[in-house]
Parts: sequence; structure tokens; C-alpha cells
Amino acid sequence: QVQLVESGGGLVQPVGSLRLSCAASGGTFNIYHMGWFRQAPGKQRELVALITENGDTFYADSVKGRFTIPRDNAKNTVYLQMNSLKPENTAVYYCNAHRGTFNSWGRGTQVTVSS
Repeated sequence: QVQLVESGGGLVQPVGSLRLSCAASGGTFNIYHMGWFRQAPGKQRELVALITENGDTFYADSVKGRFTIPRDNAKNTVYLQMNSLKPENTAVYYCNAHRGTFNSWGRGTQVTVSS
């Protein structure tokens, strides 16, 4: 069963950039579809970006053109590159791996966008 650990969160000023990392262990990383979700205070968890095992990507409308989700199968890692950050991007960001009925979550990393 794959286990996920996120890193790279922190405090960043508006219009700044941040790169989150999600390191996977305990499974065959390249067979999983990988996603980044986020949950802001008082709101439901929402999908931010997804990359399939084949490298196809999907982005929420609110982040298109600003965020990217590359994956490095050799390093068992998926990233979330976030550019032009806005205060409304403040949330806990969670990494997710899924395939069929299997679903695994990391513990999350806090991203705060504030001046």
C-alpha cells in the first residue's frame, strides 16, 4: 500500500510561487493516478490538479495557467508548482494516490498566502 508524505508548504506573499512535493513509498508509484487537493477553513476539500499514470493532466478552473502537476516516476514523487499565488489559495494541501478502489492520502501541508 503506497504511503504519501507532503512537503514544501509555508508562508508566501501574493503573486509569489511555491512548489509542493509528495513522496510516495511502499508501492509501485507509476501505476497510480496522482492528485493534489486542498481544504480551506470552513470549506470542503476540493480537487486542484490531477495527473494520470499516462501523464494526462487535469486542473481546476481556478488554477489553470498558474499551477502545474509534474511527476517524476524515477523519484516516486509528484509536485505541485504554484505560481501567481493568491490569498484565496490559502489552504491545507493534500496529496492523493488512487487506482481502482485503492485510495491513499497524505497528512497535508499548510500553504498560507499573505502579505
